[in-house]
Amino acid sequence: MKTTKFETLAIRTQSERSQYNEHSTPLHLTSSYVFNDAEQMRAMFSDEVEGNIYSRFSNPNTTELIDKINLLEGAEAGWATATGMAAVFTTFAALLASGDHIVACRSVFGSTNSVLTKLLPKWGITHSYVDVNETQKWEEAILPNTKIIYIETPTNPAVDIIDLEWLGKLAKKYKVLLVVDNCFATPYIQQPIKYGADLVIHSATKYLDGQGRVLGGLIVGKKELIAEIKLFARHSGPALSPFNAWTISKSLETLAIRMEKHSENALKLAEWLEKNNQVELVKYPFLPSHPQYEVAKKQMKLGGGIVTFVIKGGVEKGREFLDKLKLISLTANLGDTRTIATHPASTTHSKLTEEERLETGILPGLIRISTGLEHIDDIINDIEQAMK
Repeated sequence: MKTTKFETLAIRTQSERSQYNEHSTPLHLTSSYVFNDAEQMRAMFSDEVEGNIYSRFSNPNTTELIDKINLLEGAEAGWATATGMAAVFTTFAALLASGDHIVACRSVFGSTNSVLTKLLPKWGITHSYVDVNETQKWEEAILPNTKIIYIETPTNPAVDIIDLEWLGKLAKKYKVLLVVDNCFATPYIQQPIKYGADLVIHSATKYLDGQGRVLGGLIVGKKELIAEIKLFARHSGPALSPFNAWTISKSLETLAIRMEKHSENALKLAEWLEKNNQVELVKYPFLPSHPQYEVAKKQMKLGGGIVTFVIKGGVEKGREFLDKLKLISLTANLGDTRTIATHPASTTHSKLTEEERLETGILPGLIRISTGLEHIDDIINDIEQAMK
């Protein structure tokens, strides 16, 4: 039976069953594979015949995960990496050469910023940052040697929204690749390929696993681009382990229902925070007060699980608030079943200068909440007692 429903695809896309007729996909913990004869071995190594050669190249568990995320994102092909940052770096390294240029949204994950500003310049690859809200400057930033437009939407941690339809048309106009980090939204909430993205990147460590257990990264998109990424990754080796692939693939079976609850809790929390007199600013994509609310409603099914807010009193008040939390975790992650609080200025984006942080919307007292799946009353009660 053919289906196109997200939830069913996430659950029923599985590797072919073995002779044991297992109901749930088994783990394939093997580094290599045997061949029937010398001719089959030769044909596989020359890419004349598809098959598993070595788990750095492919593994049944990794293949299942890639097949599943391709269906969920509407992509032609994909590749899995050991971490989300491995997916980011592998994409740049495979597709760019010395002299190339990247246009990126100013508000990106801290490690992505380090790749753009510290690593890629070593090989003569430059970049230009553009403010999310200054749409007229995106076109101005595109140079004759620009090869990639790279964005996050919603951005980390400011949860700004970029109009994917508009940017997809701009990338097509100038014949540059549009690469979208879809980590915060997940394919359940947003599918950038529908709007013209050439590649979509995930830190599968976050919502795709959803329980803070394993690391992983994914790159999906056009077949010809993935072929270049595959060539680079097979030889440089940022491979996802079979166990982590198996774990993430199983987690995708509950992605839809988890994102519904994450988003429901996050919206309730954002609405409560907006009424709190100790809070200066609240940002959540599905709050009418969000600057890009209409764009968010157009391209996102739900608002996602990330809420940011600024406590009155600056850095010291923000740190005091974190120290008083009892239920909510302080940890370097997001997208977990457990609610997590982070102070980006002193953690994830601490390597940026104060000026750079302000340019990306990271105010000194900004708190990022990754809203979990606990009862919303318990989440709010913990935040309320920590503010007193």
